[in-house]
Amino acid sequence: MAPPVAGVVRLAAASRVLVLSLYLLARLLLRPYDTSATLHPPCLSSFSSSPDPNTPVSAAISSLAVWDGVHFARPAECGYEYEQSFAFLPLLPASLVLLARLLFAPLVPILGYRAVLVLSGYVLNNVAFVAAAAYFYRLSVLILKDQKAAYRASVLFCFNPASVFYSSLYSESLYALFSLGGIFYVFSGANTVAVIMLALSGSARSNGALNAGYFCFQALLQAYDATVQKKRPLLAIHALVAGALRSIFIFLPFFAFQAYGYLNICVHGSSDELRPWCKAKVPLLYGFIQSHYWGVGFLRYFQVKQLPNFLLASPVLSLAVYSIVHYAKLLHRCFQRTSVHKQIITALEKRPVVSYRRSDDATILSEPPAGLTKKAQGSSKAKQRKPVATEIAPATFHDSTTPANQNIEEDQDTCSILLLPFVLHLAFMAFTALFVMHVQVSTRFLSASPPVYWAAAHVLASPSRANRRWGYLICVYFIAYILLGSLLFSNFYPFT
Repeated sequence: MAPPVAGVVRLAAASRVLVLSLYLLARLLLRPYDTSATLHPPCLSSFSSSPDPNTPVSAAISSLAVWDGVHFARPAECGYEYEQSFAFLPLLPASLVLLARLLFAPLVPILGYRAVLVLSGYVLNNVAFVAAAAYFYRLSVLILKDQKAAYRASVLFCFNPASVFYSSLYSESLYALFSLGGIFYVFSGANTVAVIMLALSGSARSNGALNAGYFCFQALLQAYDATVQKKRPLLAIHALVAGALRSIFIFLPFFAFQAYGYLNICVHGSSDELRPWCKAKVPLLYGFIQSHYWGVGFLRYFQVKQLPNFLLASPVLSLAVYSIVHYAKLLHRCFQRTSVHKQIITALEKRPVVSYRRSDDATILSEPPAGLTKKAQGSSKAKQRKPVATEIAPATFHDSTTPANQNIEEDQDTCSILLLPFVLHLAFMAFTALFVMHVQVSTRFLSASPPVYWAAAHVLASPSRANRRWGYLICVYFIAYILLGSLLFSNFYPFT
């Protein structure tokens, strides 16, 4: 049998074929509500290449850039011309340029540069989503220690309610790829790769900078272990400094892009009058754009006329709240049964139970226990070579077949303090989506958060009648939003 990760990859690829088919079918059957995307004014500078050929195929491909896709394609073609363009971070536009000028360069004379940019975006994002699904599965196995639960959650991720955005000219796929991959490498020990991937996630979407919190969590655990367990304060300082430097590196691409905007608009700008944000003590362009052009701010979206948008976002927000409460209760029970000290030591010293036949995953949080002797290491490696070491953990809080008399040691394995940063991250994101942002964006804003799918998979696997009803509603919600998104979003109707 093929390893489960290969099955997830195939399923993710099949889901992209389905979503793209629905997307194109909706474009063929309906007339777009807003046809302004077909308007294509020339670049303000000589940044772009030769004029595009005016052919039906070229026009049809270019028209696939809808909603924010227009704003991602424009910087790729013309550079950042307008102040509000800096709200769209550079990773996706830069990737489009690379693909259009390298891989798809032979198509430029036939289709035109803009059409090739749009085509590049669709190819890139669908491939990136498949890779993101593979990382999602591997991360889920690493944290949940349950192959079945990880696979169920991965299926839900492959057919998530924001699927249409992962297959179109949006930054969701790249963000999911680098954030999920980066977090996976944080917990499997490849810190250098993790830093690079999480930094890239911050250059795809602004909330990618929040992923620095996983390194902060890692540093706090290692500092606690060094201080309390190993009695080595210098080692604790080293862990904290390393965590701080890694976090700064993750924030660096976002702030570098803000500095680039400051130089272009405030220093070298053509306007005679200095923009208001340029005069601020901390001239943060991104925050000004969100507030000035889109009205983003605390409680600013709480208006009666926005009630339909709150209803549109209510399913994902409800699922997020359920996920937070579910895992908060689980962690609370875990800490009641086992001390926080023991949880930290367990998280730092135990090796992950790998669910597929691979041996390249390092220890969780990367630091092997200092007191582990060579003899113990050899014993550990010998145990890992046994067939049982590649199988799934026998007990899990997601597995409905878990025996009632599972022992305390198994509970400690499945109820891990490693869940804590995921819960805190999701709680912050859900609060921001509800009280600060345009609430309808919640569907895609929260779509790359693993606990949402882990909790939904838990509900689907539950044998209770009440949970079966909720599981049915979750499936209906996922399917309905895939269909609704493919129909509305592709034709420039409001969706999320």
